[in-house]
Amino acid sequence: MAALVRWCATAHYRQMTGEPQYSAAPYQPDPAIEEIATWLADPVPPADFPKAILRFRNDRQAATVGLNTLSDEAWVRHFGRFEALEDNLPQPLALRYHGHQFRNYNPDIGDGRGFLFAQMRDGAGRLMDLGTKGSGQTPYSRFGDGRLTLKGAVREILATEMLEALGANTSKTFSVIETGEALQRSDEPSPTRSAVLVRLSHGHIRIGSFQRLAALEETEHLSVLVDYALTHFPGPPPPADAPGRDEPAVRLLHLVVERLADMAASYAAAGFVHGVLNTDNMNISGESFDYGPWRWLPRWDPAFTAAYFDHSGLYAFGRQAEAIHWNCAQLAIALRQLVEAPPLIAALERFPELYIEAIRRRFGWRLGIAPDWAGAHPGETGNIIEAAERAMRESGVQPDAFFFGARSGTLPDSEAFAAFRKLYDEAERVADTDPYWSGGAAQSMVIEEVEAIWSAIDQRDDWQMLTDKVTALRAMGAAHGPAPAPAGH
Repeated sequence: MAALVRWCATAHYRQMTGEPQYSAAPYQPDPAIEEIATWLADPVPPADFPKAILRFRNDRQAATVGLNTLSDEAWVRHFGRFEALEDNLPQPLALRYHGHQFRNYNPDIGDGRGFLFAQMRDGAGRLMDLGTKGSGQTPYSRFGDGRLTLKGAVREILATEMLEALGANTSKTFSVIETGEALQRSDEPSPTRSAVLVRLSHGHIRIGSFQRLAALEETEHLSVLVDYALTHFPGPPPPADAPGRDEPAVRLLHLVVERLADMAASYAAAGFVHGVLNTDNMNISGESFDYGPWRWLPRWDPAFTAAYFDHSGLYAFGRQAEAIHWNCAQLAIALRQLVEAPPLIAALERFPELYIEAIRRRFGWRLGIAPDWAGAHPGETGNIIEAAERAMRESGVQPDAFFFGARSGTLPDSEAFAAFRKLYDEAERVADTDPYWSGGAAQSMVIEEVEAIWSAIDQRDDWQMLTDKVTALRAMGAAHGPAPAPAGH
């Protein structure tokens, strides 16, 4: 069966799937992090893997940074053996950071099984990172082997593709290469196959990056990192009446609050549970990344958790916005070394309102409510969303099936959906003419589907189910139309 899963950004492929155009860009190397790397990162060597079998290359995303023309041989050299890209970082960098892990502060972390491999500009001029997962041990590996299981890599492909299709601002799985090592894991049948993954994302500067500098009282470096973030991840200014709005640290916190409130809303609209919302997993660009024990909801349940070790439900589905807001507060505490508290508190207090606005925007988009109508009728849109949540909770319908049924007009004619349907029918909606909406069934990503895809790969080396799933997810994304623009950019 097919051993290499490739999705090309050709016009013929787009015509077949109905995907949006992804503009090809030239390769524009820009290792901007070198200006701060001496105190933010450590040069590290990649692992020397016994094998390098190309399993997945994302040419759709590679085209956006000018790397889609690489041959498979060159691809493996760069993303399996980590030969430096031209005019880019001469050696990978393991980033240094601290973080709150399940609300417990940990100063002994950093990139323990990954590194920053390269930076370049995309066609829109944004600084983009190629970072790794499973690329070997670093000074921050502690007792870990620095490796990634092949199952973990497959799960990250599925998570990023589903989230992108549902409009979330997420990192993209760029490459997966199987490495030929047998790994021992307590949460998988072992020995299990190994892989190295490369992700494309808009930066890897975390809230934990600022926490580390604050904890070490490196105030000058903290100020420089703020300037780096504002330069390379720019966004709109704070509100006109915001206190201290001209202070760089205050400007940055306003941006991060806006971005992360939007990210939290995108999780809610997608029915997605990240599982490990620690401060070292919070990218200040607002881009979701680093997928471990994630799950999609089997039913609308605010108490649903993804991580088996989340015994208190700290990161349960219904608590994710609270957790992300708490993480923003930890950034504010770190920035307190640069500015007085009141303007930082004012920035934090914007989170609830921004989250509600983002919920209306993203939930409305998934329901196919016309954006202009939703913007002009925020109260009515909010009522529709509340009715939708109530209908899902009371009926027990799987959320992806609910959204599909609403837009395709195939929800059961039962009392559970009556209140929602009445409000929904009064809203102005986009024209759902894409064949997806008449296809008979929703695309979903419940755990049984994930395990079936992995089982085919694990037992028969059969990658066809994964190929078919990613193709179907991209078609679903196209059917939804352009997603809401990420906030704070």
